[in-house]
Amino acid sequence: MDTRLTLEKRIEAELKSYDGKMCIYADDLKGNVIAIGADEKFETASTVKTYILACLFDEIEKGHASLEDMLTYKQSHVVDGSGVLCALDPGAVLRVKDVATLMIIVSDNIATNMMIDYLGQDTINECIQKLGCKDTVLHNPIHFDQYEKLGTTTPRDYASMFTRLAKHELISPASDEKMLEIFKKQHYNSMITKYFHHFYMYSDKTDDILVQVASKSGSMDACRNDGGIIYTPYGPYVLVMLNKEFSDAMYYPAHPATVFGARVSRMLFDQFIALEGRFVL
Repeated sequence: MDTRLTLEKRIEAELKSYDGKMCIYADDLKGNVIAIGADEKFETASTVKTYILACLFDEIEKGHASLEDMLTYKQSHVVDGSGVLCALDPGAVLRVKDVATLMIIVSDNIATNMMIDYLGQDTINECIQKLGCKDTVLHNPIHFDQYEKLGTTTPRDYASMFTRLAKHELISPASDEKMLEIFKKQHYNSMITKYFHHFYMYSDKTDDILVQVASKSGSMDACRNDGGIIYTPYGPYVLVMLNKEFSDAMYYPAHPATVFGARVSRMLFDQFIALEGRFVL
């Protein structure tokens, strides 16, 4: 028996009763990868905001953008859905840094449209290709009444963003660290940490948190996605889970995609902890 396949087989067995399709890419950053349907194409939903953030910092490196630039929230940016800017009237002025942070940590759709307008859709797609994500594209700004598709990606492409971020090899060490600071403030870890034991996430005796996550999820009627870096006492690892073809389009905390994603995440976490920082011996 090839012991390297044991974890994949356990995951596949777990997903046998799942009403949907989940594809996975996980990397323990020590040479061991779990890849199940890694090149399958999925709707990005809000995970495309990760690529937009990377493009922002790429443009900053080139001197074409600045975190201190001021952006105006316009009527053309208005869209329903996640975020907090929908509570404000058009006309509000925010720093690029603040717009980018809202785009990630509360998945603000209006902030995302402001960022797409600031950078340019063509610039974003050129950057995505330059970063080697050949199967990823931003199709449109976020306007649900105008467009059916937001973006397309694969588990391999999405995981590559976080793998390189974890190694500080995506844009530059300084830019990557600034991006990680934003991702670590994420408010929504609907799948990755749902079933982690509270011991690892909170401590009533010290200020230390044993496990921290830098991530970005995304959900639309046709998909439920999550991905990021999980920092543990034995080092970090990367996990991406993309879901589609489920029968229930409604969004709620106990959606099967979220539940099964959380189970898979816990399996990988337990293995990584048990083997002290690896998926396989």
